[in-house]
Amino acid sequence: MPTNLLKKYPELLEILHLDEAGRNKSLRAVFNRDIQDNANLKFRNKIVFPIKTDGEIDMHRQFKHLTCDEIKLIDEHGKEYTQRIFEKDRSLRLHWIKTHIDEGIKEGVIVFSTLERDQRKRKDVNVTYLYNKKQKYIIVLEPLREKDAYFMLSAYYLNKVWGVKDIEKKLKNKLPDIL
Repeated sequence: MPTNLLKKYPELLEILHLDEAGRNKSLRAVFNRDIQDNANLKFRNKIVFPIKTDGEIDMHRQFKHLTCDEIKLIDEHGKEYTQRIFEKDRSLRLHWIKTHIDEGIKEGVIVFSTLERDQRKRKDVNVTYLYNKKQKYIIVLEPLREKDAYFMLSAYYLNKVWGVKDIEKKLKNKLPDIL
């Protein structure tokens, strides 16, 4: 839907009336404009890179992270696995990412870094959060050590029961400096 390219924060995208193909086309246009085709996506003068898969920038995976939620399922043999499925609250706010990274919203946004355990990597990692307390919205960035840059890990609406409580707990354990 071309009108979604005109939407500005705090408006929500209009995608719920579209079929899956139409919805993906509309979301992809916003994603391409704001992230994939935006060579100047920077947070505090540091380039923001999409996540990598096997050492390569993976725009498809990044798009999935920003529009889908990971759920746990069990197959017919009782084995647990994860799958990403469309998540309306993330998707309705996809165009908010660039506005937050550009720090176009001053009121109610808390930026902080913390050290937390990455269960998949099995090690502690530094993470920087852009937390819009008023809108209950989060952007998660991973500072890169070897470069003055970030990886964008995710962005989502805090619609889970434990969401705000979890972020407030991380905020209490923030590092003295933003990484």
